[in-house]
Amino acid sequence: MTTQAADMISILTHDHQEVAELFEQLEAARPDDGKTRRRLTDQVIIELVRHSVAEEMYLYPAARRHLPGGDKIADKELADHDKVERIMKDLEQTDAAGREFSDLLAGLMTEVRLHVHDEEENLFPQLARQCDHAELAELGEKIQKAKEKAPTRPHPSTPDSPTLLKILAPGAGLVDRARDHLSGRGK
Repeated sequence: MTTQAADMISILTHDHQEVAELFEQLEAARPDDGKTRRRLTDQVIIELVRHSVAEEMYLYPAARRHLPGGDKIADKELADHDKVERIMKDLEQTDAAGREFSDLLAGLMTEVRLHVHDEEENLFPQLARQCDHAELAELGEKIQKAKEKAPTRPHPSTPDSPTLLKILAPGAGLVDRARDHLSGRGK
């Protein structure tokens, strides 16, 4: 990614596109192919958790600071994240070749697609109008760094506080990445 394109909105939109591609692969997978569905779902979860943590640390605080009604917008987005995180936690504990998994996966895709649409059609354009490019670029750098250290597994009980996330996320991320390495998850 070039420096010009490395602003917060570009990075987050790119993340959305990557998850959409993984969803397409999941939709194309046979329902009884639990191994493929588990591998792809694990990858979706890794990407969504890293993305969500970065948004909670930087995007939503920016919305609170810069947008009229920013608190309400950020609170709605955080509520969306909570729903998605609970579904991801359930997916981790469900047989990938079963009907319950299919239902959970459909729910995840619906929730994420609605959330992405809302961000890309409403939140991102508002922030683009209210923030200068230098701030968006700085937030983009912070988001990239946050994603590198973020957890890779859902932790629904983690607080939504950006300050606490900045303290807790790197430790949880380290533990998650160690677990992923030992189990081969996400490869």
